[in-house]
This record gives sequence, C-alpha cells and structure tokens, in this order.
Amino acid sequence: MDLLGSILGSMEKPPSASDAEKKKIKAQKEMIEKQQEKERKKLQDFREQIQKKINSFIKNGSEEKLKLEPMDKTQRAIVHEVADIASLASFSFGIEEQDRYVMLWKKEFAPSDEELLAYRREEEWDPEKAKQIAQLKAQEEQESSYINKRKVIQPNTNYKDKYKHLIGDTAAKDAAQSTFTNRSYGFVSSENKRDQRTIEQVLAETRAKKKLKTDHSVTQSGLTDGSDNQSVTNSETQVNQSAEDVTNDKIRYSTQS
Repeated sequence: MDLLGSILGSMEKPPSASDAEKKKIKAQKEMIEKQQEKERKKLQDFREQIQKKINSFIKNGSEEKLKLEPMDKTQRAIVHEVADIASLASFSFGIEEQDRYVMLWKKEFAPSDEELLAYRREEEWDPEKAKQIAQLKAQEEQESSYINKRKVIQPNTNYKDKYKHLIGDTAAKDAAQSTFTNRSYGFVSSENKRDQRTIEQVLAETRAKKKLKTDHSVTQSGLTDGSDNQSVTNSETQVNQSAEDVTNDKIRYSTQS
C-alpha cells in the first residue's frame, strides 16, 4: 500500500445520513425543481401573452405607441427581446421595483429626445406644446445671439501698452509723418539713406539704360553691314580693272601684228 492509501485508510469515514434525512433532502430537491419548472412556465406564458399583445399593436394602424403595465426586471427583459424581434422601439420609464414600465413605439413613429426626456421626468408628452416650447427656445437663442453681436467687447488689456516701445504713443498716421532711426531693430529713415531717388525714378533710369544699350547694339550691327558692302564694291572694282587691262593688251597685240 502506498503512502496516499495508508493516509486515506487511517482517516475516519464521514457520518452517513439516516434514511429520514435522505428523504428530507430528496423532498427539498423535488420542491425546488417544481418551483423552477413553475417559474419557467410562468415566464413562457408571459412571453406568449406579450407576443399576442405586440402583434395586435402592430396590426392596429391607428396606434403609434403602446404603454404596458409595471413589471419586474425579468419581465421587462422579455418585453425588450420580443419588441426587438418585432422591429419596435422600446424604452423603460419609472422607478425600479415601484412603477417601472415599458413603452413601445412603431419604427415610423420613433420618439424624439424631448419626448423621452418628458417621460423620464414622469410628464405627459404634448406634441403641440412641445412645438411651442421649441419655437420660443429658438426665438430666445436668436435674440441672445443678436444681443451678443451688438455687444462691444472691451479687452482687459491694451495692446498699445505692450508695444509702446515700438509704435509709440501717437496714432499710426501721425507716426508715419516723421520717422526716426531705430538702431536696435535695423530701421533707417529715408532722410539718412544715400540714395534719395524714388522707385519711379529708379525704374525710369533702368528703362533708359536698357534702351540706350539696345540702340548701341543696332548701330554697331549697321556699321558692320556697311563695311562688308564697301569690301564687296572694292572687289568688283578690282575685277573690272583687270578685265580692262586684258582687253587693252589684246588690242595692242593685234595692232603690232
């Protein structure tokens, strides 16, 4: 015998239950099973009842929503499940374990956020009253936005105080009339500049220089063409002179013969 077997053999056996206790345990188990079966049958009957009620609600074209009686959490879960299968919108309202109930809506008449908020406040929903409240709210928002636009905002600080060392105390136009050298920021006034010409004058002088350079180029090209013509003329003159000399030599030779 191994060590584990010896240890188990040395231990005392648990006391066995008597026949009366066994019967009592069996009776309790059977009673629990009966209660569970009864609860399952009750929930199944409730589900069938809700399904019939929802089918009747869907077939009725005049009803937009359906308010059910208060029920516990398990029953509400069954209602939400059946409503989801039937493509209905379902919401729970009320206080838990007191008067909490489920309300159903058809998809084409789904509730708005304002309607849900009214039911959560335990208030009755009035569409006409809700429209009036929405119109008043929109009017108030429009008036408040108009007032805010007309309201002049006064800044807490003046930016001129922050940049006083740059722009000075005078207005911009007055400050622009007389400028002074600010060495710390590299600004040089027009009075201290070497070149006193305006932009228009600089542009005019640049155009004049370009025009003068163009005219000079044209003149040089003309002179080059004239010299070429003179060379051609001199060549032609030399050819003619040579022809005359040949002719005179022929005449002289024929006379002597």
